[in-house]
Amino acid sequence: MAESESESRTLLESVLTHSRWVLATLLVGVPLVCWLWIAVMADDMYGTMSGAAAWMMTSDWDVPHLLLLWAMWAAMMTAMMLPSAAPLLLMYAGALRGRGEPGVSPRLFAMAAGYVLVWAGFSIAATVLQRALASVLVLTPMMEPDTPVAAAVILAIAALYQLTPLKRACLRVCRTPFAFLLQYWRPGMAGAFQLGIRHGLYCLGCCWALMLLLFAAGVMNLAVIVALTLWVLVEKFAPFGLWTARVGGVALLALAGWMLLA
Repeated sequence: MAESESESRTLLESVLTHSRWVLATLLVGVPLVCWLWIAVMADDMYGTMSGAAAWMMTSDWDVPHLLLLWAMWAAMMTAMMLPSAAPLLLMYAGALRGRGEPGVSPRLFAMAAGYVLVWAGFSIAATVLQRALASVLVLTPMMEPDTPVAAAVILAIAALYQLTPLKRACLRVCRTPFAFLLQYWRPGMAGAFQLGIRHGLYCLGCCWALMLLLFAAGVMNLAVIVALTLWVLVEKFAPFGLWTARVGGVALLALAGWMLLA
């Protein structure tokens, strides 16, 4: 056991030595750029609304405005979710190094691209949902719920999904990247891209309902965005992560009931 742990540490050190710039770009650089954009947007949304967020207050949602709204969601999802794929990227890089395969860096980018592509697809659905909710006046121009009842319904949907077997199944896969690689390993660049997509789909199955909480508390509420990011990390990495999903679901359901009664 001690020898195995020593070999794992040696392999990880090798990965961090040879692929550190790639991993730093994917896990720090890209999310940081997205976080900076989100911070600027949130500051303007709850400030003067004369800068980056001004276009979101329009009533004329043509194609350019919808593309900008999608870009906001895509950047937000990348900032929140890409760091949570760190264990998979590290293990994949380590496996490639251990097998002596060339082209580690391009395959890491391919895997990350597949993962982000899934959340970019979710961002399309989120954009459509936001415009639909705004058109029936469930969301205000500030992208917040118009009534406590609307917020409570969204909370209840997210809460109930947290308690489903599908949530638990997807979360288990997200929490065991080594087993995921053993089961779904594919060779080459295309294989890396497919691995990223497949893992992204499991991650989407795990976390899509949590993203609905943005509609309940304000899409550009920076405190909620940070809190949800930490929630996702705890569910995926903490030893008690599986219980966090269940306890969180019960807590959200209680909060939804309290909002309806209040």
